[in-house]
Amino acid sequence: QGHLVESGGGSVQAGGSLRLTCETSGFVIGTYCMGWYRQVPGKEREGVATISTGDGSTYYADSVKGRFTISRDNAKNTLYLQMNSLKPEDTAMYHCAAVGGRCYTTRMGWAYWGQGTQVTVSS
Repeated sequence: QGHLVESGGGSVQAGGSLRLTCETSGFVIGTYCMGWYRQVPGKEREGVATISTGDGSTYYADSVKGRFTISRDNAKNTLYLQMNSLKPEDTAMYHCAAVGGRCYTTRMGWAYWGQGTQVTVSS
């Protein structure tokens, strides 16, 4: 059973940066599609970014392209999300997630996910 714990969220002003970290256990992330999604109460969940196993292909939502960067350290079983040029509309609970195999999109059917870390961006 996979276990994922996010950290690094917080409150920042628009234009600022945050780096989210997802520490995992119970599975080897090197063989999994890993990703981040965000959730705002009352709104549909949004896939933010994914990074595939193998060649490390990445996928981003149009809303974050050019501002967010997903990366993974397989040796540490850890996933990251660098978020730059943050906007108020990026405010959400951010969750990391995993599913076996390759990624194909930002909207994957996740097998494991964490409890989330809150990101709040003020204007």
